[in-house]
Amino acid sequence: MASLGRRVAAEFIGAAVLVTVVVGPGIQSTELSRDVGARPFANSPAAVSGLAVFIALLGPVSGVHFDPVVALAGWRTGRLTYDGPTAPEVAVYLPAQIAGAIGGALRGSSQNGR
Repeated sequence: MASLGRRVAAEFIGAAVLVTVVVGPGIQSTELSRDVGARPFANSPAAVSGLAVFIALLGPVSGVHFDPVVALAGWRTGRLTYDGPTAPEVAVYLPAQIAGAIGGALRGSSQNGR
């Protein structure tokens, strides 16, 4: 198992990339179509592809929670089955995920000049 520092870094990077690949293409999709109903379909291939790559790359390191709610749910269910993140791990994952998501949102929105 990777060190706690590596796992926290993986959660930070994963959250940042997840939000970047959703926000950037989401903003760009507003320029691609006037049909509001078609816009989510323009965004989904980029989001799915980006998430799949980072799950494959970071899964072995941290368990790819990338989202505070997912980390908390993993901790809660892991308490019952003894295979989820521990409370101390979740306590350091959450700030890293939130900071990564904020950085990813800023990066994703700045890629589109907004």
